[in-house]
Amino acid sequence: MVERYAREEMASKWTMQAKYDAWLEVEIAVVKAWNRLGLIPDDDAQKIVNNAGFSIERIDEIEAVTRHDLIAFTTSVSETLGEESRWFHYGMTSSDTVDTAVALQMTASLAIIIEDVKMMMESIKKRAFEHKMTLMVGRSHGIHGEPITFGLVLAVWYDELARHLENLEQTMKVIRVGQISGAMGNFAHAPLELEEYAMEELGLKPAPASNQVIQRDRYARLATALALLASSVEKFAVQVRHWQRTEVYECEEYFAKGQKGSSAMPHKRNPILTENITGLARMIRAYALPAMENVALWHERDISHSSTERFWLPDSFITSDFMLHRMNTVIANLTVMPENMMKNLNLTGGLVFSQRVLLELPKAGVSREDAYRIVQRNAMRVWEEIQQGKPTTNEKGESLYLQYLLGDEELGKSLTEEQIRECFSFEYYTKNVDKIFARVFK
Repeated sequence: MVERYAREEMASKWTMQAKYDAWLEVEIAVVKAWNRLGLIPDDDAQKIVNNAGFSIERIDEIEAVTRHDLIAFTTSVSETLGEESRWFHYGMTSSDTVDTAVALQMTASLAIIIEDVKMMMESIKKRAFEHKMTLMVGRSHGIHGEPITFGLVLAVWYDELARHLENLEQTMKVIRVGQISGAMGNFAHAPLELEEYAMEELGLKPAPASNQVIQRDRYARLATALALLASSVEKFAVQVRHWQRTEVYECEEYFAKGQKGSSAMPHKRNPILTENITGLARMIRAYALPAMENVALWHERDISHSSTERFWLPDSFITSDFMLHRMNTVIANLTVMPENMMKNLNLTGGLVFSQRVLLELPKAGVSREDAYRIVQRNAMRVWEEIQQGKPTTNEKGESLYLQYLLGDEELGKSLTEEQIRECFSFEYYTKNVDKIFARVFK
C-alpha cells in the first residue's frame, strides 16, 4: 500500500492535468508581474487570475489543427476569458512557459525524492544500531576477509546515502530556476524585473542568463543525480541478494504468510524485491544518457530535447520514487540471521584472523617477508584441508588454523602460545565500532 501510494503521489505530478496546471501557474505569475509593472490594468489582471481556465479536451482539439501544444493551450485559456485575454502570454515565448513550468514539476518531484532518501536513511540507521555488534564476515572478491559487523555494513550505506542527499539538495538549487526572457533570451520585449517578479511569485530563481530555453546541463545534473542514487540503491539490493543465497543465508527479504516463490518448486523463497530494484536501477541510469545528450542544442534552441524529456523526466522520478520505497520496505523488514552469520564467519577454520597474526610477528622482530611466509604457509594448509572436507574445529573447539599455528615451530620461536591464542579474539575487530558510528551518525 505504501509503495502504491508513493507511486501515485509522484505520478500525479506528471499527468497532463499537472502539466497544464503548471503552465497556467506560470502564465498567471507573469500576468501579476506585468500588473505590478503597470502594464496590465488591475481589473484585467484580476479577471485573468480569477477566471483563466482550460479544457484538456479542447486543447487536444485545437492542437490537432495548430500542431502546437502551447498555442492550443493559450487558445483554450483565452476562450475562458473576455477582452482581457489580450494580456495572456504577453511578451513571452513558448519555452518561457514550458521550461519554467517544468521547473515547478521537477522541484516538487525532487522534494519527494529527497524525503524518500531521508526515510530510507532512518530505516538503515535503525537497523544499523540494532545490529551494531552483530558479527559477520567481511568479503573481498567474494572471499572471506576479516570479521566485521552487520551494523558497519549498514553504516556504510547510511554514509553513502548522506552524500546522495547532499547532492540532491544541491541539485535542487540547480533546477529551481525559470525564465521569462523572450524568444532569444535578450529581454527585448520585457524588462528583467518582469522575470524577477514572476519567479518570486513562483518560488523559483531567475536564470542569470538564458537563450530560448533553460540550459539542459541543469536537467542533466538532475538525471545523473538520480542515476547515481539508483546505482547505490542497486548496490544495497545486490548485497541482499547475495546474503539470501542458500549457501550464504545470512539475511532474507521478508517472506509473508501465503507468499509463493515458484510455480514449480514450492520450497522457493526468492529475493524478488531486490531483483526488481536491480532492474529499475538499470532503467534510471539509462535515462541519464539522453539527458546529457540534450545539453548540445543548436544555437539558441532546438526541440530535439523535447521528445526525450516527455519520457525520461516523469519516468525517472516515478521509477526512483517507487524504487526507494521498495528498498525501504526491504530494509525495514529484512530478516537478519546472526547465527548463520557466525556460522559463515567460522567457515574457514579461523583464516579470518591471519592478518592479526601477521602483524604481531614484526613486533617480535620478524621481517615482514618471513612473517608473511609463516602465516600464509599455515593458511594454505587450512584451505587444502577444507577442500578435503576436514572439520574446521577439533573436539576442544579450536579452529583448524589455530591448531596449525600452535604446532608451527618457527612461529613458536617468536610468539608464545598465549600470544597466538590472543590473535583469535573477535573483540579485537569490534573495538572501534562505537567510534565509527559516532562519525557516521553524528
